[in-house]
Amino acid sequence: MAFVVDLKTKLATFTEAWQPRTVALFNGHDIMVAKLRGKYHWHVHPDTDDFFLVLEGDLQIDLEDGSTVSLKPGQVYIVPRGIRHRPRAHLEAHIMLIEPTGTPNSGDPLTAAPRRVV
Repeated sequence: MAFVVDLKTKLATFTEAWQPRTVALFNGHDIMVAKLRGKYHWHVHPDTDDFFLVLEGDLQIDLEDGSTVSLKPGQVYIVPRGIRHRPRAHLEAHIMLIEPTGTPNSGDPLTAAPRRVV
């Protein structure tokens, strides 16, 4: 069954930051949207790369080597698995994420946000 997902409409259904929402499934992966404000904590995904597509706002991703990747709307960055990183957004940013279903957003199941589907 094919359907259209309007990311802007899905983002309008919540206000919480750092709480990704699954909006579609693709070959065993969650397609998610999230709102980001402030700094997230340093974390690592040992088994998966971390995909970020900025939809609105500006996003910075600090990397363990001391560098920072700055992203604007329409830009994608993939943090390779095993690289410690910290996303941050001075003002609110909206992003799309793609991760294998069940991947904890914090890299650790004990601190991960629960999976939410909208």
